[in-house]
Amino acid sequence: MSGTATPMTNAQADGRAQAPTKADGYTQAAAEGSAANNASYPPAVSTRRVALIVAGAFFMMLLDGAILNTSLPLMAQSLGVTPLALTAGVTVYLLAAAAIIPASGWLADRWEARRVFSIAMAVFTLASLGCGLSQNLGQLVAARALQGLAVGLMAPVGRTLVLRNAAKSEVMAAIAMIVWPSLLAPVLGPPLGGFISTYASWHWNFFINLPVGLLGLYAVWRWVPRTPVPRPAALDWLGCILCAASLVLLLLGFERAAQAGRTLADWGVPLGLAMAGLVTGVIALRHLRRTPNPVVSLAPLQVRTFSVATVGAGTLFITCMQAAPFLLPLMFQLAFGMGAVQAGLFTLAYFMGNLLMKTVTTPVLRRWGFRRVMRVGGTLAAASLLGCALLQADTPLVLTVALLVASGAMRSMQMTCMNTLAFADIEPAHRGAASTLSTMSSQMASALGAALGALTLALSQMAHGRIALAAVDFRVAFGVMAVLALIGVAGFGRLKADDGAEVSGHRAKSA
Repeated sequence: MSGTATPMTNAQADGRAQAPTKADGYTQAAAEGSAANNASYPPAVSTRRVALIVAGAFFMMLLDGAILNTSLPLMAQSLGVTPLALTAGVTVYLLAAAAIIPASGWLADRWEARRVFSIAMAVFTLASLGCGLSQNLGQLVAARALQGLAVGLMAPVGRTLVLRNAAKSEVMAAIAMIVWPSLLAPVLGPPLGGFISTYASWHWNFFINLPVGLLGLYAVWRWVPRTPVPRPAALDWLGCILCAASLVLLLLGFERAAQAGRTLADWGVPLGLAMAGLVTGVIALRHLRRTPNPVVSLAPLQVRTFSVATVGAGTLFITCMQAAPFLLPLMFQLAFGMGAVQAGLFTLAYFMGNLLMKTVTTPVLRRWGFRRVMRVGGTLAAASLLGCALLQADTPLVLTVALLVASGAMRSMQMTCMNTLAFADIEPAHRGAASTLSTMSSQMASALGAALGALTLALSQMAHGRIALAAVDFRVAFGVMAVLALIGVAGFGRLKADDGAEVSGHRAKSA
């Protein structure tokens, strides 16, 4: 059999089991062993419990990042460095995570997913202790690199643990549970980080991970079932290196772009890194298609629902949604002259909209299905970005808060829809590869959102010939995001009315 990823058949798209191909790094015996293993657990109880445990771990690692951003000035002062130098701790964290993600699926199959997840959680907890005990920048950067490596394993492997044994009727509830940390952590992180750094010490931003990590480790070993699988093929080292290099170069380019200056000369290095990442990515894709046992199987990309939600229209749409949290605080402070506290409260309203929508998403999907909800909800989300472009310093408080809550609510619904739809038609044997690909796509979209927002601000500022950002620059940036989001929504037209019906419970009316 050739190394090209085998397209999914209609039987797979309909949810009927089909044995994995050699291209996925599994043998027929592996498929049979996985099926027998899946049948040995009580799915209803196990899936909910595992999802809750994994969600707790995700909350710990996401809260860590959200807390750190508000503590950088005090940390820099304590360590005797500039805040700009301290951003190296943020950068190395992202790059270390990106470097290990491609190999996460193979490691989970080689050493067993629960064991890999537990080791990653233990490393993250110990690295948090190292961060808290750091006495200089070098020690902090080294500890943050270890944290990043742990997160690069925890995110995809944790999702695999949740979904590997989940029935299709349980996928939506499981995804909703592991998505909520990404909505709640940004709400609690900034004020909590500011409070801890001001009234205690920045060291405690990391020390609080210790009891959470130890409790999480106990929960994993106590309640998460083992999922033994036959040993996979040898690691595809070339594919691993190419994928890691592409991710690292792209993320580094995007991160540099978000901090670039306001002249075209400042964008040479970021654009060069991003282009190198794209070229390396193309080479990596060619390799993954041709090798018999790729480090990351591309088979999930043959499933229409996965490709739409993850690498096509979904990636473009999420990029635009991720730009909003980057642009809003800057607009409130730099264009409207607000203080940090006031700007933070407005941003809190945006994220509260994320949380309020969680209880509504499931019944809405059951009533109207993924295609209609994603197209209508996506259009409303794009409209809310346009509404942000129309905000002014003297806009009534009630209107501003209402717009931010509505924008956050639409963002929440779309994120849940796309994360759930991505796995709606993926068979259990392919969920590990799908989880890895989804995590890689999410990393890119998050970084690209901030970079694209920074780029549009810089270009608008240069076009208007100013040395400082003004309200019109943010109007341009939000307007560009709204247009790109609508292009993403148009891509949702590839979906069929009954796509994801087994997950959502929606049944389209017969034509």
